[in-house]
Amino acid sequence: MKLLIIRHADPDYEIDSLTEKGWHEAELLSEKIGSMKIDKVYVSPYGRAKDTASLSLKKLNQSAEECDWLREFEAPIRRPDITDRKIIPWDWLPQDWTQDERFYHYDQWFMNERMAEGRVKEEYDRVTEAFDAVLAMHGYSRDGHIYRAQKPNNDTIAFFCHFGLGSVLISHLLSVSPMIFWHGTCAAPSSVTTLVTEERREGIAQFRMTSFGDTGHLFANNEPPAFAARFCECYDNQDERHD
Repeated sequence: MKLLIIRHADPDYEIDSLTEKGWHEAELLSEKIGSMKIDKVYVSPYGRAKDTASLSLKKLNQSAEECDWLREFEAPIRRPDITDRKIIPWDWLPQDWTQDERFYHYDQWFMNERMAEGRVKEEYDRVTEAFDAVLAMHGYSRDGHIYRAQKPNNDTIAFFCHFGLGSVLISHLLSVSPMIFWHGTCAAPSSVTTLVTEERREGIAQFRMTSFGDTGHLFANNEPPAFAARFCECYDNQDERHD
């Protein structure tokens, strides 16, 4: 089975939709997705994800199943350097989160005091349990760190969602701390991450990531990726996003 984890196109967060560039990205994405054989599509309830999916769905002549658990990952925490409000758990300064070695471990990252206070692991479990329920429905049931291939297949399943949420799904499939994906990767708007099952022994499957954050559909049409989710490459780059 093949999974496509697709981030929404360049967002207009104020209206929960897409920018003009985002709509163009979504159209280019639809040319890629529309040419594929997609067996099932799931989509976040947020407008920016549904709008991105809409153009691909039109080309596929399909509808999508809307899932509340696919909305952007929300479990606010109190970041060490911000005292007046809570923020998303996947936006920490590197000089702070890297000091806690637990963040590098799949079975310890949630033990950090700020994560525990924000009950982030509870939200993580809620999302991943819903995700596993979908995978089981498609023939693959989680068993520890592997999946039992109860109904092996070559289906392709697409999930239109968000960067933070997508990172949670990938971290779960690969049994890696989500902090690594939240802070060590960046899937640009409209990018596609692909994971496939590998069954080296009958009935036992492992997911392998064959590509992360692919924006080939943009480069093929001379469209630069949006900068959303990234911060300045160099601190002196005043035209790039700063804190």
